[in-house]
Amino acid sequence: MTLDTVKHATETPDIDQPWAELGLKQDEYERVREILGRRPTGAELAMYSVMWSEHCSYKSSKVHLKQFGEKAPQSDALLVGIGENAGVVDVGQGYAVTFKVESHNHPSYVEPYQGAATGVGGIVRDIIAMGARPIAVVDPLRFGAADHPDTKRVLPGVVSGIGGYGNCLGLPNIGGETVFDACYQGNPLVNAGAIGVMRHEDIHLAKASGSGNKVILYGARTGGDGIGGASILASETFDEAKPSKRPAVQVGDPFQEKLLIECTLEAFAEKLVVGIQDLGAAGLSCATSELASNGSGGMRVELDDVPLRDSTLSPEEILMSESQERMCAVVEPSKVERFLAICEKWDVTATVIGEVTDGDRLEIFWHGEMIVDVDPRTVAHDGPVYERPYARPAWQDALQADDANKLARPADADELRAQVLQLVSSPNQASKSWITGQYDHFVQGNTVLAQPEDSGMIRIDEDTNLGVAIATDGNGRFTKLDPYTGAQLALAEAYRNVAATGAKPLAVSDCLNFGSPEDPAVMWQFAEAIRGLADGCLEMGTPVTGGNVSLYNQTGEAAIHPTPVVAVLGVIDDISRRTPIAFADEGHLIYLLGDTKEELGGSAWSQVVHDHLGGLPPAVDLDREKLLAEILISASRDGMVDAAHDLSDGGLIQALVESCLRGGKGARIVVPDGVDPFVLLFSESAGRAIVAVPRSEELRFNDMCGARGLPATRIGVIDGTEIDIQGQFSIPLSELKVAHEETIPAILA
Repeated sequence: MTLDTVKHATETPDIDQPWAELGLKQDEYERVREILGRRPTGAELAMYSVMWSEHCSYKSSKVHLKQFGEKAPQSDALLVGIGENAGVVDVGQGYAVTFKVESHNHPSYVEPYQGAATGVGGIVRDIIAMGARPIAVVDPLRFGAADHPDTKRVLPGVVSGIGGYGNCLGLPNIGGETVFDACYQGNPLVNAGAIGVMRHEDIHLAKASGSGNKVILYGARTGGDGIGGASILASETFDEAKPSKRPAVQVGDPFQEKLLIECTLEAFAEKLVVGIQDLGAAGLSCATSELASNGSGGMRVELDDVPLRDSTLSPEEILMSESQERMCAVVEPSKVERFLAICEKWDVTATVIGEVTDGDRLEIFWHGEMIVDVDPRTVAHDGPVYERPYARPAWQDALQADDANKLARPADADELRAQVLQLVSSPNQASKSWITGQYDHFVQGNTVLAQPEDSGMIRIDEDTNLGVAIATDGNGRFTKLDPYTGAQLALAEAYRNVAATGAKPLAVSDCLNFGSPEDPAVMWQFAEAIRGLADGCLEMGTPVTGGNVSLYNQTGEAAIHPTPVVAVLGVIDDISRRTPIAFADEGHLIYLLGDTKEELGGSAWSQVVHDHLGGLPPAVDLDREKLLAEILISASRDGMVDAAHDLSDGGLIQALVESCLRGGKGARIVVPDGVDPFVLLFSESAGRAIVAVPRSEELRFNDMCGARGLPATRIGVIDGTEIDIQGQFSIPLSELKVAHEETIPAILA
């Protein structure tokens, strides 16, 4: 075997290379040369450029993300934490659940359908790679102004892509949210989450160990989609005649992914796999370098053996391709034949492309020449680490001083009623059934709760009724007003949503969406949000198991609102004791749990009625959040409540409308003495929920709340066919239904 390409790189140090076009800074390129002791080959340059990118290396965020490890709470449930494809938690009875949230923001703006579809496909493969069977997906989404023409281009494509891919996989979509704000106009946020279940002994990790073990690439053939800037690396001479018009966004095939899932799980069941890695961002560059660097030796790869669907691809393009539905497995030689037979059974293309070596190098060959000779750790783990400058922006004080509590309030009961209808019919508070109706919630038959419930819930054991719940939340408006508090409010809301359904919160995954890290104001927002989330998770006892950072979400100089999306996973021993949001039983009493304060900064009311963003977000009391969660979980388990709904966007009136419409029953609400009806209805104070208590359970419920010190105020009763705020106004459910349900279809018609 000759060493012509690597040797040529050694002998020609002065050849110009397109490092800048590939996104490397000059000092980064010089660092690559220093590591190698020579200039990189074209293939090596391609690998370093993508693996050292912001998306793959977290080079601007690492210094802050380490807080999730440094401040991690002690957790008996955590089985696999940060650093693997997805986190894994123990949910009891020998079951482990893996979950993760990631972003596919930029591709979804360029090509909404495929961008969103392949976002679902990628997160599902992360779950498979842990050894789990995927059981559900969730999708937190953010779009520009609802009435903007481009939203009508992006949103239907994204929703269709999510539904099309997930429905074909047979995975229920059980949660997420859809938010509209002009700040996301040029940068929609398409975050995708997935959950998988396995037995403890079935957990798999991404590592290549055992000299002589074979590296098998299986799944779809490799094409030219998703290469991006690497397509200019056509050859050492960068031939301008080389075909380069390749799709920038990956193209997904959910039917191929379904075969990949079944094939992989059967191989796991027969104990054929030593290590495994899905091919997502950076394709083979990532899979080979990460498997090798996490293992005990090196790796040798024959790139000629990679099955292609485009014979014109250069080796650099093969290494960079992000073609979907592909995975890499490390298999002992004696088990290769059986592994390949399983792949053939499922009609999955599989090829041995290399083997684990007893050295410490990643060596890749093409047409008999060595084109890559690197220490894999330098590619996968030893990229640049930046301590970007950050500073509280000069405008932050003025933003917080612009107090939303001073905005003009309704002058009388008629105006209060009109503003309620204005709120519940606004795009963010209106029903999202036009969107969620395109997703299959109940495929597989184990969905217990799905949108618009507070959290999605899935049964994972039919005999014992063991289940898990997941909620995703984030409020960019709150986080812009105060990034530290905003991140904790996202955590608190997701935690509260899980508890409201009766599940005990266990762990967190996150998707951190921010603007350019080169802007000190954005980096301050990022640093503060990380600090807030890490401190909050420590106090709540919910470790961060992994997640994703998405930066450069901005158009020109205008960044999106800082948007940390937090996913909380919880466990429920018996899904038959779950609590829905619906007010379904007349005569049940409505209790408001928690304290209501005059907190309107960043509220839905301030946005809808006044188009205003300013002041401070609601205060966070994490001890109160934990107490509220304990009450909600206990009340659910012991049959003391028949419905529960957290209070968040839109405050009490929004929660009442949703619970009443969901159950088809009205409510009579009495405003407590000395309480401003406007504040009661529209405040967004955290740490609150409403519950429906059967009269037979009222004494027991009050005793529990009183003994634990949680404020519980009886504010009404489920009754009739309207929401009657006594002494103020009433609105028939029929009128609320029209206002709530017709907004989104009308906008997108």
